[in-house]
Amino acid sequence: MTPVRERCEVLERRRTGAYQALTLVAPRIAEHARPGQFVHLLAGEDRSFPLRRPFSVHKVERPGTGMGTVEVVFDVVGAGTRALARLRPHDVVDALGPLGRPFDPPEGPAGCLLVGGGYGTAPLFFLATELRARRCRVDFVIGAATAGRLLDAMEAKRLGHSLTVTTDDGSAGRRGLVTDPLAGLLASTGAERVYACGPMPMLAAVSRLAAAAGVPCQVAVEEQMACGTGICFSCVLPVGDGGGAGPGATRMARSCLEGPVFDGAAIAWAELGHPDLEGAVR
Repeated sequence: MTPVRERCEVLERRRTGAYQALTLVAPRIAEHARPGQFVHLLAGEDRSFPLRRPFSVHKVERPGTGMGTVEVVFDVVGAGTRALARLRPHDVVDALGPLGRPFDPPEGPAGCLLVGGGYGTAPLFFLATELRARRCRVDFVIGAATAGRLLDAMEAKRLGHSLTVTTDDGSAGRRGLVTDPLAGLLASTGAERVYACGPMPMLAAVSRLAAAAGVPCQVAVEEQMACGTGICFSCVLPVGDGGGAGPGATRMARSCLEGPVFDGAAIAWAELGHPDLEGAVR
């Protein structure tokens, strides 16, 4: 579907743990959004923030079952997100979406392990809802630095067949990284698919563990995106053989257009931050 631009009324802004959740009335975007896609929001009406900010779609209410809303979750980390955190009901936000390549769900019932880190867990709730509608088994493992920075653990418990929680400081669940219990969960849940979203080092580790277990893995990357439509090339990632670059070659893929969801085995994780441009396919 061609992305649309909507001027969306704010229905609600609320705190969810350490984060902010923003619900927008966006019927045309809500009608077509799929799990893993994102919306690009302008942070202010006064043009003081000329670049849009990308946010994964956290929840959707389709038109016909309600007003047609899209909810996003964000952390307040800069001037743009501070501006979004000041929005009140009935304020208007300029949104472009749905954008990007979504997760590819299984055709029929399958065991799916969903792995989220911090507020990167956001798109996995939309995905879990879709997977349950396909009669898939959904197991969650979510992690964060502290208990306060976990996102919607109770909702993950409601949606999932099981929930495993980790925190770096041990303030909730198991102490350690979200990837620590992954090998055991891949075996105990019989997962046939892995879906993940969170920081890049986490996604690299999840991809390696899934590959070692022989389980297909899709990851949604979180990159800064200036245009969101593939024009500016500000969000490129190196992808290797699994991305169609050919044996031994690496090409640069645009996260906004060819992602944000990638086959975890396709990303050249070792080249992140220092790609071998001489080997890139032009």
